Amino acid sequence: MAPRPKMDQELVEINDLVTKMTRQVETAIVDSIRAIKEKDMELARKIIDHDEEIDDMEDGINEKCYLFLATQSPLASDLRYCISIMKMVTDLERIGDHCEDLAKYAVRMEREEYYKELIDLPRMAELAAGMVKNAIRAFLKRDLKLARKVWKADEEVDELFRNIYEEQLNIAVSDSKNTRLSIMFAFVAAHLERIADYATNICEETVFSLEGDYAME
Repeated sequence: MAPRPKMDQELVEINDLVTKMTRQVETAIVDSIRAIKEKDMELARKIIDHDEEIDDMEDGINEKCYLFLATQSPLASDLRYCISIMKMVTDLERIGDHCEDLAKYAVRMEREEYYKELIDLPRMAELAAGMVKNAIRAFLKRDLKLARKVWKADEEVDELFRNIYEEQLNIAVSDSKNTRLSIMFAFVAAHLERIADYATNICEETVFSLEGDYAME
C-alpha cells in the first residue's frame, strides 16, 4: 500500500478529539451522580453549563470527518471508520444530554431528605462510565475482544437497573412520604441504563468498522 501520511495524520487528529470528548463525557457521568449523592449544587450546575462544550465537540469532530471524506479519497475501510465515528460522537453527545438531565435531578433533590445512603446508583454510574471509556478504547485500538466484553457488561447494568427500579417502585407504593423522591431515583437509574445502552451501540460500531457487519456474538 502506498504511503498516506497526511490521511493517517488526519485520522490521528480525529481520534484525539474523540478521546478528549470521551474523557469529558465519562467525567460528566460520574460527577452527575456525585452531585446527586452529595447534594453538590455547584458541581450540578457545572455539568449543566458544560453540556454545550460536548455539543461543540460533536460538531467539530463531524466537520473533520466530512472534510476527510471530501478531500482524501478514502478507502472503503476509511469510509466505514469515519461513518462509525460520526455515529459514536452522536451517542457521546446524547450521553452528555443524559448527564445534564441527571444534574438537573440533583438540583431538584437539593432539599430532599434521603431515606437511605445511595450505593447502587453510584455503582451503576461507575459501571456505565467504564463501559463508555472502554467502548471508545476498543474502537480506537481496533480491539474486537474488548468491544464484545464491554457489550456483554451491559447485563450487569441492566440487572442493577431492574433491582433499583423494583425497590423504588415498592417504596413509592408503600410510603407516600417518599413517593416523589423514589420516583426521581427510578428515573435517575433509567438515565444510567440508557447511557450503558449507548456504550453497547459504540461497541457495535467497532465491530462494523472492522468487519463490515454488526454481529456481536
